[in-house]
Amino acid sequence: QLQLVESGGGLVQPGGSLTLTCAASEWTLSSYAIGWFRQAPGKEREGVSCITALGTITNSADSVIGRFSISRDNAKNTVYLQMNSLKSEDTATYFCAANSRGWACPLSSAPYGTWGQGTQVTVSS
Repeated sequence: QLQLVESGGGLVQPGGSLTLTCAASEWTLSSYAIGWFRQAPGKEREGVSCITALGTITNSADSVIGRFSISRDNAKNTVYLQMNSLKSEDTATYFCAANSRGWACPLSSAPYGTWGQGTQVTVSS
């Protein structure tokens, strides 16, 4: 069974950078589209970025375009979310999720059947 593990979260000052990692344990990610989502306290979960199985298509929310970048290394079974120019409003728990329809890269959560446990990102001075 596919299991996802996020890492790389932490406390960072406004304007700083973090790289989140989504890794699969004992399963290959290469056939899955992967999405990054976030949820702040009291707010609904929102899609941040996603990437298709072969990495040919990415999609990002307007709020992160120009600041966040998603990539993957299928040889390492890993997907990355590079976050630059972080703002306080980026503070949230970040989750990665897998969509078995690897060619599709939606930012809605419904198509994603497997989720990680999340990693906390706090942007504060």
